[in-house]
Amino acid sequence: MTQYAVVAHDYTDENALARRLANREAHLDGIRALARQGKFLSGGAFLDEHGKMIGSNAHFQFEDRAALDAWLETEPYLTGRVWEHVDIREVKLFDPNT
Repeated sequence: MTQYAVVAHDYTDENALARRLANREAHLDGIRALARQGKFLSGGAFLDEHGKMIGSNAHFQFEDRAALDAWLETEPYLTGRVWEHVDIREVKLFDPNT
């Protein structure tokens, strides 16, 4: 499995936060399903100086980049126009247990 860091920046229009909140449960349900499959490793929202959610940061592991991209095509924060820009990098996470 290949590990990836995903950093996603939300749209900044006046309805961006409303779209995030409207899609949040579907997004979290999908993340929970990935966690059960061992594909979601860690992550959460990142915040502005006022505590408002403005993006996401997560670590995943997938068979390959094509599998990650296939998942992203169905991710509610992308299909629901929450994430405007997504940066993906292959990473090698440190495991303190090995």
